[in-house]
Amino acid sequence: MPAETSARVQLSVAEARALSDKALLALGYAEDDVRILSDHMLDAALCGYEYSGLPKILNMAEQRQLRPAPTEMRVLYETPVSTRFDGGGENGMLTLYRATQAAILKASVQGFSIVGVNNTWMSGRGSFYVELMARAGFIGLHTVSSRFQVAPPGGAKPALGTNPMAFGFPTEGDPLLIDMGTSALMFTDLALKVRRGEQLHAGLAIDADGRPTQDPLLASLGAVLPFGGYKGFALGLAMQALGILAGSGEDKEKSGYLLIAIKPDLMLPLVEYKRELQLSLQRIKATPLQAGVAAIRIPSERAYRDRKKNSLSGITVDRDIVLALQKLGA
Repeated sequence: MPAETSARVQLSVAEARALSDKALLALGYAEDDVRILSDHMLDAALCGYEYSGLPKILNMAEQRQLRPAPTEMRVLYETPVSTRFDGGGENGMLTLYRATQAAILKASVQGFSIVGVNNTWMSGRGSFYVELMARAGFIGLHTVSSRFQVAPPGGAKPALGTNPMAFGFPTEGDPLLIDMGTSALMFTDLALKVRRGEQLHAGLAIDADGRPTQDPLLASLGAVLPFGGYKGFALGLAMQALGILAGSGEDKEKSGYLLIAIKPDLMLPLVEYKRELQLSLQRIKATPLQAGVAAIRIPSERAYRDRKKNSLSGITVDRDIVLALQKLGA
């Protein structure tokens, strides 16, 4: 049985998977799809991204009630190096997983591939997909143009999405993963703060009238802001432009998801690429430290460390989330 505190519950990996699987089956997903969805969300939880873990299932349940029943994912356009998919209104953790497999297959033959998906929603962590590509020996890129939740600098209404980007690079060890949103706050993080009633930090969001707010519910009715002012806005705009390649212009929510797989062998042997990148990371880690700094941390190091630790010790979740998932599964 899970260990409980007044507000938090400790779950083993097996307990978390059983809870996730049962809730997803209750939502009507087939067993193969449940495996893909649970793998994605449990990995997010193990890597320390709680808001992208089990709480996301409740977001899925709420969103699914508002959407038409999904249809089959289908190919809209295809060449030897590219595929454009219509996701059929299915959850993005399923459609993007399948799109990633298609990108890997095409790049295995051609050395390069570009795959786009629209008509899908809630794709999860971009690093999940680029890690799959990197572990298969490819440089992976993933960009998202999502539904409008972010106001441009000076704007009072949302005009672009949280628009994250992710990169995966094969090395001699674990892949180098870089995954970041172009907004000050991601939607799943905001949704969890609404559930918990937690206040936001100042300067992250505005309400429906364009006024600064620290109330997550008012922010969800208004907009979040780009990170880093105009720099974050410019990157978000670039992701929106790339989303058009994936079909966002034809998507009712203006969402488009792009995946690019590159075989390093197009430029130099994979083993040489891995070695040079590993040496580059080692040089960065060996940088002389400022006073009071213990170590230089490379992106994805913390997530890998948490994944290893939590795979043994389990994850901690809000007790209310566990109870809601148990109710959903029942």
